[in-house]
Amino acid sequence: MIDDEFIDKALETLKKYKEGKTSLEKRIVENEQWFKMRHWDNIPGSEGNENSSAWLFNSIANKHADAMDNYPAVSCLPREESDRKAAQILSQILPVVFERNGFEKIYSDAWWYKLKAGTAVYGVFWNPLKSNGLGDIEIKQVDILNVFWEPGIKDIQKSKSIFHVELINNDTLLSMYPFLSGRLGSSNIEISKYVYDDTVDTSEKSAVIDMYYKVIKNGVEYVHYCKICNGELLYASENDPVYLERGFYDHGKYPFVFDTLFVEEGTPCGFGYIDIMKDAQKQIDMLGNALVRNAAMATNPRYFINSSGAVNEEEFADWTNNFVHVSGSNLGEDSIREIKLSGIPEVYLGILNGKIDELKETSGNRDFSQGGVSSGVTAASAIAALQEAGGKLTRDMVKGGYRAFADLNKLAVELVRQFYDEPRFFRIVGPNGNEEFIAYDNTEIRVRNQGVEFGVVVGTRKPVFDIKVCAEKASPFSKISQNELALQLYNSGFFNPEMRSQALIAIGMMDFEGKENVISHISNGGVVL
Repeated sequence: MIDDEFIDKALETLKKYKEGKTSLEKRIVENEQWFKMRHWDNIPGSEGNENSSAWLFNSIANKHADAMDNYPAVSCLPREESDRKAAQILSQILPVVFERNGFEKIYSDAWWYKLKAGTAVYGVFWNPLKSNGLGDIEIKQVDILNVFWEPGIKDIQKSKSIFHVELINNDTLLSMYPFLSGRLGSSNIEISKYVYDDTVDTSEKSAVIDMYYKVIKNGVEYVHYCKICNGELLYASENDPVYLERGFYDHGKYPFVFDTLFVEEGTPCGFGYIDIMKDAQKQIDMLGNALVRNAAMATNPRYFINSSGAVNEEEFADWTNNFVHVSGSNLGEDSIREIKLSGIPEVYLGILNGKIDELKETSGNRDFSQGGVSSGVTAASAIAALQEAGGKLTRDMVKGGYRAFADLNKLAVELVRQFYDEPRFFRIVGPNGNEEFIAYDNTEIRVRNQGVEFGVVVGTRKPVFDIKVCAEKASPFSKISQNELALQLYNSGFFNPEMRSQALIAIGMMDFEGKENVISHISNGGVVL
């Protein structure tokens, strides 16, 4: 039973968790300033009027473009033959579920966050208010500043509990929970904030805490959930008879997925490209500002003027005057003399260019990865080889995102298994590319009793699926390459029924997306099943 004592302990735990990630929050807020090219505000000794170059921003933007070029697609694979049909249907409806949540924008925003802060956090929840009260899966990108976990753990699922804090307008809370009347005020929990351009007023908002925690009963781990606002309990799954024994989510996991870029030990969060590029960017800006300042001084010369000289200073300084008056008859070298500046030695320009190359190299953002090549490289095969070699960092980075995407789909499958008791309707693409409309519920994938055999209770069976993630072929080059492969197979006679055996042997030695479908079509003599 969740009572006031439990709430007090939960708030105390939240306070400890928050203290444990103070350094992380400070770094994330500072990195946001670096991304906006306003980092001079945080550098001691700066005057505040320094110029900032966009080399760091350009590198981050290119990394984001690489991620979106490799937008993921998912397919479910059965572990047992009897689950093949269910896996095929899940492969068709999961993309629809993600699309209804606007996942492409979520994925894009998460990648921006991941590149800047080093970690993106996704949330996969069940929202009972969606679909006109029928309920459906809700996928969100979660700000790390609003998530709190046990310090010192690397796997978020091993945290004793996890908190998500969000500021919500008091009027909204009163409309949802009328009993909070007179109990709301300004937030009593301090949440780290970014440096906004706008004035953000939080005086009429209250912090709503979503707490997820795990309990172990009879050797089984369950996850429970409670919602708290200003010390008042809004909901607790342990107080709900429906979830008391089974837990809030049947999958028994926290509904958060951490997508880390560069891994750090002892924390589920990592560091991002800004952390490894900002020192080089700072030095580039310092050198660039010094060189520009020197060039500006050289183009706007200054003069020594003798206090007893005969030159009218105001007329001399005004370039619109055609005539400059002098007094007396002697106008010599001692009357006025230009302050000579030494030119900028080439070595300093070399240092600046070297720092720019350092930033490109450390971020893997070389010219050929953006489509540019060095002088002397003209052969198409050589250019392709350079781009392929330069893409290995991108491929490694994207694979990390695919692992997180697979975890998102695993959680989504479990929510379908738990909550899709009533049919939902989906528009899918049929085997021939035509639109089809299907109704789907969890009948085929729910846990089922296997009955009794020879007087022995066999137990239950839970269909399990493997998640495979690949690129959706958003890159034009990928599409062209795939189309050219299809034409090559056709021109080589691979689809000729008389060459079926040879074609199957050859394709078995190849590796490309859609290989299983091609083998199936050739094996069936080109008949689409």
